[in-house]
Amino acid sequence: MALLSLLVSKPSLKTSFLPLTSHLIPIIPSSPLSSHCTTSTFPLPSQSPPVPKKRPFNISAHTKTWQDPYHWMRNAKDPDFVDYLNQENSYAQAFMADTQNLQRTLLEEMKNRLPTQISTPPERRGHWFFPFAPILLTVMTNLITLHYKYVNLVSYGIKINLSRWLYYQYIPEGKEYPVLCRRLETEERGLLKTILNYAKGHFEMEQVLLDWNQIAEQYGKLLFFPFHLSYVHVGTCRVSPDHKFLAYTLDITGNEQFLLQVKDLSNGYIVSRSQVDGVVSLAWAQDSTTLVLFTKLGSDEIDDVPVFTESNSSFCVDITSTKDGKFITVNSNSRTSSEEGIYLVYVIDATNPLDGLQRVRERVSGVRYFLEHHYGVFYILTNAPLSESEDRSDGSYYLAQCQVEDIQSSDWQNIILPSEDMSFQDMDIFNGHLVLFVNKKSFPALCSVNLPIKFNSVNQLEIENLDPWFFPLPSSQCNIVPGSNHDFMNPVYRVVLSSPVMPGVVVDYNMSERIFSIVQQEKVSDIPGDCGSCSLAYELDTSEHPDLLNDKDKNNLNIELQRWKDFSGAYCCKTKEVISHDGVRVPLTILYSRKAWQRGLSPGLLEGYGAYGEVLDKSWCSDRLSLLDRGWVLAFADVRGGGGHSLWHKYGSGLNKCNSIYDFISCGNYLVSEGYVHRDRLGAIGFSAGGLLVGAAINMNPNLFRAAILKVPFLDACNTLLDPSLPLTLLDYEEFGNPQIQSQVGVWEAAKWVARTRDIACSHCSRSVILKTNMTGGHFGEGGCYSQCEEAAYDYAFLMKTIGNVNGNK
Repeated sequence: MALLSLLVSKPSLKTSFLPLTSHLIPIIPSSPLSSHCTTSTFPLPSQSPPVPKKRPFNISAHTKTWQDPYHWMRNAKDPDFVDYLNQENSYAQAFMADTQNLQRTLLEEMKNRLPTQISTPPERRGHWFFPFAPILLTVMTNLITLHYKYVNLVSYGIKINLSRWLYYQYIPEGKEYPVLCRRLETEERGLLKTILNYAKGHFEMEQVLLDWNQIAEQYGKLLFFPFHLSYVHVGTCRVSPDHKFLAYTLDITGNEQFLLQVKDLSNGYIVSRSQVDGVVSLAWAQDSTTLVLFTKLGSDEIDDVPVFTESNSSFCVDITSTKDGKFITVNSNSRTSSEEGIYLVYVIDATNPLDGLQRVRERVSGVRYFLEHHYGVFYILTNAPLSESEDRSDGSYYLAQCQVEDIQSSDWQNIILPSEDMSFQDMDIFNGHLVLFVNKKSFPALCSVNLPIKFNSVNQLEIENLDPWFFPLPSSQCNIVPGSNHDFMNPVYRVVLSSPVMPGVVVDYNMSERIFSIVQQEKVSDIPGDCGSCSLAYELDTSEHPDLLNDKDKNNLNIELQRWKDFSGAYCCKTKEVISHDGVRVPLTILYSRKAWQRGLSPGLLEGYGAYGEVLDKSWCSDRLSLLDRGWVLAFADVRGGGGHSLWHKYGSGLNKCNSIYDFISCGNYLVSEGYVHRDRLGAIGFSAGGLLVGAAINMNPNLFRAAILKVPFLDACNTLLDPSLPLTLLDYEEFGNPQIQSQVGVWEAAKWVARTRDIACSHCSRSVILKTNMTGGHFGEGGCYSQCEEAAYDYAFLMKTIGNVNGNK
């Protein structure tokens, strides 16, 4: 299980309106309107599913009017609706009653694969400092001269290394959630060793900064509506520049309304009057006592000074600081990475945050800016046209450079361009290096460039002119997640790499020496011994490896580096290109066990998302082994609307949304026609906006899928988008279109879809649709490591009951 840092802000997703998480799990009839269907081979409960009441309600748009008898469900506080959800949960329990033993078996398998200790390797943060200076100054006044990385005791000619903080996380044994901790990294030498050892007991003790388990227990005792609340989600987490305070945000209701709290790390107490409701994002000023916040209108006020107000409700505002902490950026933008989106960036001097905002450029449709700062120079990742005649409608990015005082100039002279086979995706910056996230020959990659960049007499350079170092990766199928990487002075860049067949591995890339080291790899226990050529030993080589790929040709990302341990000997992972309805090639990743898979006979599960330009997560998940070892095929469809090249999202959103659905259906047909999955044993799964994808696909082609799981699905799209009063509906117009010219997936959407599906299905098929609602969970579910296993065991048991492997035999 990969443990992502709480110090990294999480991306915003479509989230549930109330702390209710709905899992819609239907069995697909042969035709949604037919009076007969293929008889299922699995037992159904003797009781009938609940029948919700109907209330007449008309909806009109574009001179058309239609009935919505379940419109009343939108009032999630209606006691009748809560009672209906409870009835659905009872029916789901009855439906799954004969899988209890199977669920227990699957859960035991999943738990046994978890390592006994789940932790992140420590990360150094902050400048070196001398924690015992007060003691020495009292005893040896005028004997100490402070230097950058050591204290020079002039009278004694002795040097003593200083300390800095090590931050890390771990999940305590038997607990669900992580704990954020820190300790000092110190070395003691020479005459003062005795003094240091005396103080060491205090300064090297582990300091718990944030215990998620404690927070969940604290707020889990509260009451919310007619049921107990036990949902807690930690959002943003920021340590002050002087490491004395921790600012973090909490969602304790599941509605993505975050409460700010500031903890004094010297005593562990919450700073009085620091709690602010409705905080979206935040950044520390350099004085470590000033926070720049973005809050929603109507939020509680403290002693604040407004510096910016976004009057357009269709825009999101995000506040962050540059890596060196010199500037704070205010980014106001439309929701998606759509080429039609609008972006506006302001900068604030972090040393004088009350001096006001400085706008980078005028707001222009389709143009976006991302800023970093490096010793008086701004580096801007942008897709702004380089000339009036240039067309950058494909959204391709380049890197611009300008002096701080020239940021508002209409002409940024110094430009860095990608090569023909490459596109820039993102960037990060350090004292001596620039890190670029790129897409190279259709595969994700990372490279670093030495700073500062000298342009000399030319104004434009290509990336190859800057002698980039491409980070060695194990394969082109790697999922790359950056670490927190907060230390501006650090020449080491940390990432977490994983793939469908490779457990997460933490790698440090030393950009100065151009070498890398494997720091830690996720341990997976209880794996069958016959894993082919893959190694089960996780005795990792933690020594630093010189980069042996200096030759340009050897930088090819398809080269397999044997230093990483994977299970490719036991599990096959391949990427195919599927021809969609209009001839476009859609990437399809296929995963199966080399031993258990049977051509033309195996069951399969197809997953898709296809929205907001988000890349479908295909990182390692040990829970999947419970399906793979039973002969299942798992496939991931990177349909249009998701992440990919610069136009992939555009061609699957708005009026092009049907492309996403046709792509998904094409991938399902490919799995069957190529013999990967039996024609009657294919299932589908979608999360959030992926629920719309799967729901539409099974409506359009109900004979293709035997079963489907839709989690917090966005299914009542038209009615939701017709109501601008719902949170973030205006922001979703870009993605799905404005039906008149969602943060939040309401719990009623799944409930209405279930009711409507049962209305048009035969009596037998209507009993094969179950709705399971977590009455205490938000959009992100429970989130704990063991509860995630329980949820996966439930889902897998459902699939095995309805598609195959009902006995759970491997």
